[in-house]
Amino acid sequence: MTSRVDGPLKVTGRAKYGADHNLPGMVYGYVVLSTIANGEIEAMDMTGAKSSPGVVGVYSPFDPLELKPAMTPIFGETWVPLQNKEVAYYGQPIGLVVAETYEQARDAAMVVEVSYHRRPAVTSLEDGLASAEDAPESRGTPSSLSVLAPDVESIEDALEASPVVFEATYRTATQNHAAMEPHSAVAVWDAGQVTVYSGNQGANIQAMELASALGVEMSSVRAINPFVGGAFGGKGRTSTPAFLAAAAARTLDKPVKIVLSREQVFTATAGRAATVQKLTLGAKEDGSLTALRHDSWCSVPIDRSFVEPTSHGTSKEWYSTPNLSISQKMVPLNIPLTTFMRAPGEAPGSFALESAMDELALKLNMDPIELRLRNNSTAPPGNDLQWSSKHVDECYRIGASRFGWADRLPGGRTDGDWLVGMGMATAMFPALRFPASVEVTLRDDETAVVGTSGADPGTGLLTVLSLVGAESLDISPDRITPLLGDSALPPGGMSGGSTATASAGSAVMIAAAQVLDELLALASAPGAPFEGMEVTYAEGRVHGDALDMTFGEVLRAANRTSLSAIGSSAPGEELTKHSFSSFGAQFCEVRVHRLTCEARVSRMLGVFDAGRIINAKAARSQMIGGMIWGVSAALHEGMEIEENGRLANGDLAGYLLPVNADISEVDVHFVQYPDTLHNPVGAKGIGEIGMVGMAAAVANAIHNATGVRIRHIPITIEDLLE
Repeated sequence: MTSRVDGPLKVTGRAKYGADHNLPGMVYGYVVLSTIANGEIEAMDMTGAKSSPGVVGVYSPFDPLELKPAMTPIFGETWVPLQNKEVAYYGQPIGLVVAETYEQARDAAMVVEVSYHRRPAVTSLEDGLASAEDAPESRGTPSSLSVLAPDVESIEDALEASPVVFEATYRTATQNHAAMEPHSAVAVWDAGQVTVYSGNQGANIQAMELASALGVEMSSVRAINPFVGGAFGGKGRTSTPAFLAAAAARTLDKPVKIVLSREQVFTATAGRAATVQKLTLGAKEDGSLTALRHDSWCSVPIDRSFVEPTSHGTSKEWYSTPNLSISQKMVPLNIPLTTFMRAPGEAPGSFALESAMDELALKLNMDPIELRLRNNSTAPPGNDLQWSSKHVDECYRIGASRFGWADRLPGGRTDGDWLVGMGMATAMFPALRFPASVEVTLRDDETAVVGTSGADPGTGLLTVLSLVGAESLDISPDRITPLLGDSALPPGGMSGGSTATASAGSAVMIAAAQVLDELLALASAPGAPFEGMEVTYAEGRVHGDALDMTFGEVLRAANRTSLSAIGSSAPGEELTKHSFSSFGAQFCEVRVHRLTCEARVSRMLGVFDAGRIINAKAARSQMIGGMIWGVSAALHEGMEIEENGRLANGDLAGYLLPVNADISEVDVHFVQYPDTLHNPVGAKGIGEIGMVGMAAAVANAIHNATGVRIRHIPITIEDLLE
């Protein structure tokens, strides 16, 4: 197995993250946050802050920095702080204090006095359901969709005609990415150009948004995305520290560093929406689905900037049914911004759908795996484009055998004071690709460089670049230098949506083929060593007749130090021929103490069909991380929003996350079928799917152990004590 190329730097503490950059003359910013959830700022008294020791700048909507709303072709409008006096949620960034030290800036920010014109705030999803609005189209899926058999007039008719009907409502909590590295930025201007060091999921995207907000050409912005200490979607957009640091550094003509405190991360960045989902399943007595209705409501911020697409996954990927109806509604609330979070849509959506499938199996007195097998789809419902590759049935079979599913008892079993149950669920996540460009450079020292502006937010993309680059150039990986996280490199898109390997890897293959063609042309050009010969390339060498030279020797003979080519790849014609997705089966064993009702996951197994696995070690780690996220969603994570909009648990003491003691045995198995219909690399993406279905598998296992069905997450001791 291949170890990560960035591993030694990270485990020895030598990896420099965004906030680790320190520059001569640097000053420090501290963000001021609102203390109401809805209203308008009437005044901000900055007198005390301005007179505090070390303060060099104080900014607010009354004395703003030179910024404007950012507009980009990728995301459209991105929210930029300090643009007006409106307050839409508690903890919204409304000011900035800059001082000679972080402590001075923080202390000065504490004496800023703010007065507001307050308006009533709505902060509860349940309270806001009556004001729900139709959601806009999400990832190509309309807010409502109906697929009906030719002889059926409505989904209600289809359900009424179904011999067996099951209906229930499920709820999922608001969550925060809680990345280990808080959002931060260090910005410095030099000769009209700004360099920003900030952890993100795509350096060229950050450069684009910063250029728009700062009102400068993109060529004047260099975004350097160093090592990223976790992102998960929460660093997909340019952060408040990056916007403010870049603008303040221009105004003060000094390097500026801004690091959010842990508490500030919970409101000054975006998280996952809460959802309410109503599932109605109709089936025949043999378990064949006859109708499926999935109605979803999710919380959205007042600006309606992001909708958690919980229903669209049901419409595109899951089970075969002749009648399908989905709807997606949004509930505007005075809450912090929402955004992509690992497996957006699929993670909360799968909790509802996969819980409902288990409940239907119980009603039919059928094994949950058998029910899923009987409804296995060859294409998304209502779609003629069949799956390019789907082996979820093999995932079920292998998982059941390895996990000991045959030993599962309908009412669980006991082990001393512990009630023990097993649960499973299907995992699916769309296989996507984004446009990406990669530069491959051959060097005269017999090494090669593979570079793109994309990001490695802990996913192992640096290692993937070295492996795919080595394979494409037919040399060993230790001769490849992978480069990421610099907007000066070719645009690599965003590392998100489980797209990075398929997107960047495809571009690597194209660039490598181009640079090797140029190498052969250079080798056989007039006056070159292979002039007039038929030349070929293999194992890092150019071959022709009786002559054989390494690519470095060819470059040196031509007085060249390097030879480069840029390859670009994007989704294309394949989207009109097939549907694409990764698949899997999640299994878990849960132990619930019969007296305390403490629930613990004792075993997990995930079996995944995700195309070709480039780096088995990193892929296994990715899946384990996702599965642990699923356990976390099921048993730990949930933001508690008070009536006034304040987060009651906006810190790592109150916002619960799993620790080592919460996670026991985790196993991962890959069913490897390279999907070259999706992309030349054959990989389909693994970053998100590890989380999908796991929360439902936990809830299903708890029901098997205790007979108690909990239809919301996180599941707490109090839920099981009732």
